[in-house]
Amino acid sequence: MALVLDLLNRDPRPNAGNPKSEAAQAPAELRHPEKQKRPENPILRKPDWIRVKAPGSPKWAETQKIVKAEKLVTVCEEAGCPNIGECWEKKHATFMIMGDTCTRACAFCNVKTGVPQALDPLEPAKVAQAVAKLGLEHVVITSVDRDDLKDGGAEHFAQVIRAIRTASPGTTIEILTPDFLRKPGALEVVVAAKPDVFNHNLETVPGKYLTVRPGARYFHSLRLLQRVKELDPTIFTKSGIMVGLGEERNEILQLMDDLRSADVDFITIGQYLAPSRKHHAVIRFVTPEEFKGFEAIAYVKGFLMVSSTPLTRSSHHAGEDFARLRAAREAKVGIGHNSRG
Repeated sequence: MALVLDLLNRDPRPNAGNPKSEAAQAPAELRHPEKQKRPENPILRKPDWIRVKAPGSPKWAETQKIVKAEKLVTVCEEAGCPNIGECWEKKHATFMIMGDTCTRACAFCNVKTGVPQALDPLEPAKVAQAVAKLGLEHVVITSVDRDDLKDGGAEHFAQVIRAIRTASPGTTIEILTPDFLRKPGALEVVVAAKPDVFNHNLETVPGKYLTVRPGARYFHSLRLLQRVKELDPTIFTKSGIMVGLGEERNEILQLMDDLRSADVDFITIGQYLAPSRKHHAVIRFVTPEEFKGFEAIAYVKGFLMVSSTPLTRSSHHAGEDFARLRAAREAKVGIGHNSRG
């Protein structure tokens, strides 16, 4: 039960083990007040293929130091990503802009819900400075949902992209955006800033939206991805889903077809892991063999890139995957030219 409480509440670490510390004596701030009245779900024992190495290497500590020095928020920490040790060891971090508080309360997500603070006008420069300090070849920028903002934070995304281009012109930029639901013109602002990869996750199959992602609309998200390609065909598009939420195999295959109809280049498929007993339950753990099957099918359906493993997350191996994605497009274009010749 201690683990559940740590995830549901603001954990005062790194001083949690010191009872005399100011942080340890302060009352805990509820991380998910909207989930407190929900029934508790059982936590399934994780199979061996879900095990990950705990973070703590010198390079991990160096990345953490830079992130803290710039007072940045990372989705690696806020979402409790299991790959943080591996990624930070390689100085890969996914920056979460526009604060750490989301205006929505998705049943799967560990990012806290509430009333966000005003945007930090210095944040684009801070993120760009951190990218330059880390010497990143590829960076992923995501955000909380900001339904409170007129443009959903679109202009802030654009400012961050432009700042990184100025501070680190050799860095390729991947963004993982919210859906900008009911924000006319927002998508166009972000696309005009020309990120290299535009990622927006469907998260789950349409039949699970009411229980898993109630604030979103499946076909709106699908249309968002399609619209990116219409506005700028040179931008790679990407989307990801979680499995293990009770979806059926045929629903996953239909979702793949929907993404291909929207001309999405890259799909990621990973195992859902419940952050706490109050979040959506893990219905089952999908086997590595099933993930390999999904990968094979996705390639047959025409995706340029597929990442389908139990520990796959949207930004896991993003830099390496971007290089492979670009090579796959070049190979496809080359085949097209040769066939016409």
